[in-house]
Amino acid sequence: MKKIFIIFRDWLGSMSFRTGIFVAVLCAVCYAVSFAQMLLPLPVAAKGALWVVFFGLAKTFQYSAILILGKEGVVRLKALFRKQSGKR
Repeated sequence: MKKIFIIFRDWLGSMSFRTGIFVAVLCAVCYAVSFAQMLLPLPVAAKGALWVVFFGLAKTFQYSAILILGKEGVVRLKALFRKQSGKR
């Protein structure tokens, strides 16, 4: 199992910075949908099931984005946000 995880981690780590940003955006979208669906007129059981599915997807995308970006990607992303907030 550990060997499979290492192969998967290395495969994700070989992806580009742009892919990591795209996966992080998908994470944010899934978080938003997981809570926004509570406003829909659906039965409570359906809302719970949708929440579990979208929240699980959000967590999966979150950890995948962290593995793709790595330490240097996170530093680069923080610098990008600092640069944009300084322009205002």
